[in-house]
Amino acid sequence: MKRRDFLKVGQAATLAYMINGNPIHAYASNPLLELLAKQTAANGRVMVMIQLSGGNDGLNTVIPIDKYSALSNARGNILIPQSKVLSLANTTATGLHPAMAGVRDMYNNGLVNIVQGVGYPDPNFSHFRATDIWMSGSDSNQYINTGWIGRFLDEQYPNFPNGYPNPTMPDPLAIQIGSGVSSMLQGTNVNMGHAISSIDSFYNIVNGVVDPAPNTPAGHELTFIRYIKQQTETYTKAIQAAAQKATNQSSLWPTTANRLADQLKIVARLIAGGLKTPIYVVNLGGFDTHSQQTDNVDTTLGNHANLLGDISEAVNAFFDDCAILKTDDRVAAMTFSEFGRRIKANASGGTDHGTTAPVMVFGKEVNPGLIGSNPSIPANAAVGDNLALQHDYRTVYAAVLADWFQLDVATMDKILMKNYFIQPIFKKTNNVDETTTYGSDDMLGQNFPNPFSRSTTITFGSEGGMTTIQLFDVSGRLVKTVLDQPMEKGKHSVTINRNGLPAGTYFYKLTNGKNKSTKRLIAVD
Repeated sequence: MKRRDFLKVGQAATLAYMINGNPIHAYASNPLLELLAKQTAANGRVMVMIQLSGGNDGLNTVIPIDKYSALSNARGNILIPQSKVLSLANTTATGLHPAMAGVRDMYNNGLVNIVQGVGYPDPNFSHFRATDIWMSGSDSNQYINTGWIGRFLDEQYPNFPNGYPNPTMPDPLAIQIGSGVSSMLQGTNVNMGHAISSIDSFYNIVNGVVDPAPNTPAGHELTFIRYIKQQTETYTKAIQAAAQKATNQSSLWPTTANRLADQLKIVARLIAGGLKTPIYVVNLGGFDTHSQQTDNVDTTLGNHANLLGDISEAVNAFFDDCAILKTDDRVAAMTFSEFGRRIKANASGGTDHGTTAPVMVFGKEVNPGLIGSNPSIPANAAVGDNLALQHDYRTVYAAVLADWFQLDVATMDKILMKNYFIQPIFKKTNNVDETTTYGSDDMLGQNFPNPFSRSTTITFGSEGGMTTIQLFDVSGRLVKTVLDQPMEKGKHSVTINRNGLPAGTYFYKLTNGKNKSTKRLIAVD
């Protein structure tokens, strides 16, 4: 078989390893990943994609407390008692499932952004097709054979896979941990990488050993072949070196079985070990909760509670580990699922395939809080009722590309095949410097809500004396002066009313003595 024909056979571009019993797939070059790698070399940023396979029930995850009466009518057999819902800082309207104490703590410490009602128009309720849409970045009526980060490979790298690794980028450009291969990296004609045979365990990589073979002449030959094969695998040495440089440090890692934590422990170790890899993909399955979603007696327990608890424990431990290992300022993570669930519970104590669900984004550089409003719940929801779309999923992708990885907007548009609104998920924006001069970063808070349609509130600090807050458009033109008066030392807030302000992106700037700080806000219709 010719090498090029061999590359066409595999499902995707992979380098397969085994780490702690979890298969690892290391993806080689494609246009987006090469751009991300260049950015990572400069800023070291890493994004961990956490796939929740099966369709997560968002109403049982991020609970709209202000809609509790309607929820009781629609899903009383699975609803969390209101007294058990975990409260969130700065809101009484929204809470989290009681199994998510770790995520609640992260949220209250400013490390979580939750985007409400994420999906796409005309949703598809097939697991396969809905997953394909999220992976390809397509509309529901588009059928695209490429992944959203692979479709430019043939155009930009006609000689692929020659030339990688190289001195500029010696490491895998994306690593997936777990069974299966994400279709995000599927190319037009060939698979986006070089297939590497599996190594049986993480410690084989760390220690440079192979699985034992029989103490026979044939066994000795087999051992020799395994050693030679392992040594010639392209990225083995890079992963081995990274694994040897770091160990997990957090005391928060769960001691009981947690599939997601097992994967994230590896990710934390490889990041701390110095891999330049900008993208990691992990997966937690089991979210297709058509029946027995909760315990029959105590709805705070059951299958879905176990899954949410795994997410909460794993993500909390992961970022605690990153903080101890001093990588947390350049690491972010986000959850996504192919769809949400219906408003009304079914007779089997579960929920059926639905439309939208919240997306959670984690990290030190997120704008903490909620984007969007709690979903509307009919007083008497019917079996077919679904949650309304608030935010297209590609606006979240846009934030990851433009604001987290700092890709130029033109490149982002090519990747997403269209120009999408950039959700204000991250503190650092692509098209303006959100800077703080002299004062601390918390002198000027992120406005809430953001985006806003009628009014929004800005919190800010003053050292005393004349304090000014000005609103500018994207061209730098002064739109209005929000505040211009002496303020006492301390914390304050001011409200901006829409009052005919056109929809769009704006920037507000605080000036108070030597303190100067700028942030972005967004007005929507």
